[in-house]
Amino acid sequence: MSVSAWAVMVPVAVTLVAAVAAVLLVIVAVKDTTSRDRATVLKAVAEVIRAVRGSRT
Repeated sequence: MSVSAWAVMVPVAVTLVAAVAAVLLVIVAVKDTTSRDRATVLKAVAEVIRAVRGSRT
C-alpha cells in the first residue's frame, strides 16, 4: 500500500473512532438520567468533547 493511501486512511480512521467514542459517551451519560437533567448532562459531554478536540493539534 502506498504512502498516499495511508495518508488518507489514517485520519479517516481516527475521525471515525473519535465519532464512535463521542456517541458512546453520550449514550452512557444519558442512560439513567431524568429528562430534566439531560440538557445539563449533554452540555457537560459537549464540553468534554470540545476539550479533547482542542488538545489535538
